[in-house]
Amino acid sequence: MAEERKKVRSLDDLKKIKESTADLTSARSEQDKVKIIIGMGTCGIAAGAREIMNAVLRELDVRKLHNVAVETTGCIGMCQNEPLLDVIRPGEPRITYCAVTPSDVSRIVSEHVVNGRIVQEKLYGRAD
Repeated sequence: MAEERKKVRSLDDLKKIKESTADLTSARSEQDKVKIIIGMGTCGIAAGAREIMNAVLRELDVRKLHNVAVETTGCIGMCQNEPLLDVIRPGEPRITYCAVTPSDVSRIVSEHVVNGRIVQEKLYGRAD
């Protein structure tokens, strides 16, 4: 499915886009928001982080979750575990998921972001 892109032909078009995405961009500065952080260093991108980012944005849109900030980070030295996705819920520790696939995103959002239950089998350092 191709992403729909809005064409900007005037300043008014740009203002409309800004207004329609205000919830997404304003969430970045608020401390009471859940954060999803995706590793977008070259190692993450090579491992599929762009697809993870797209899946996260789609899932948040489908669920109409506007209280979630989506951020990116560069390489943190765990290249062998990419793509990485972190979830930070207010007042809780940062949880790192590794080897995330687009099909994992719905479950991580549903279980962890929405309901606060960590998806154990996708945790970094889990020995199976």
